Amino acid sequence: MGKKRKHSETQTAEPKKKDEAAPERPKRSLFGWKDKEEVQQQTEYNTDPPQVFRNKEKVMVTCSRRINYRYRHLMLNMVSLLPHCKKDNKVESRSSKGATLNELIELRGCSSALFFECRKHQDLYLWMARCPNGPSVKFLVNAVHTMEELKLTGNHLKGSRPLLTFSSNFEKDAHWKLLKEMIIQIFGTPKEHRKSKPYHDHVFVFSIADDHIWFRNYQISVPHNESDKMVRGGLDKMTLVE
Repeated sequence: MGKKRKHSETQTAEPKKKDEAAPERPKRSLFGWKDKEEVQQQTEYNTDPPQVFRNKEKVMVTCSRRINYRYRHLMLNMVSLLPHCKKDNKVESRSSKGATLNELIELRGCSSALFFECRKHQDLYLWMARCPNGPSVKFLVNAVHTMEELKLTGNHLKGSRPLLTFSSNFEKDAHWKLLKEMIIQIFGTPKEHRKSKPYHDHVFVFSIADDHIWFRNYQISVPHNESDKMVRGGLDKMTLVE
């Protein structure tokens, strides 16, 4: 058995008081210890970097019930061209469709919408809206040609960011300028989007002719000859009548 300790040995020694005048311990980094003067100099000259704005625009694409199969294929082609969009279920075409769309857009976390509304199984209307406070524009869609109907030579990569080009007519009147800004915010794919590619290989062309907005999609390819610079790819044309 071990020996018993004396009562004097079991008493704990009083902790020594810290010297109030002791110097502060320098900060340590991966490269060793830093002096206090160096730390102060770095904090004076180094400022926090500015916050970088990140575009998080998302577009909800949906259609009305009892839509024609051709117009439904057009909507699916539009979904394939916009990597930052979200497809939702069909919406009943009634007078209260605006409140329903605002609720769906809020639930999906989007900021704008493309709503394809079919009437009498033959007329297609396209609603382009910024939600929830607007503005919104209603188009009559004519001259629809889907990808399945045409044999196009272009084959750009799915999910790549498009370049948006506009004709000079968009700068004439105020309503054309408003439409141009809405098209930029809806059809422009945000930079560094998780579903988009970090480069451009096709162009969205919007032009005005006879008060109609013509939409075309071209692929950017390396020209073999001087005459071959762009080839058609995706949607050939879709006329929008305001």
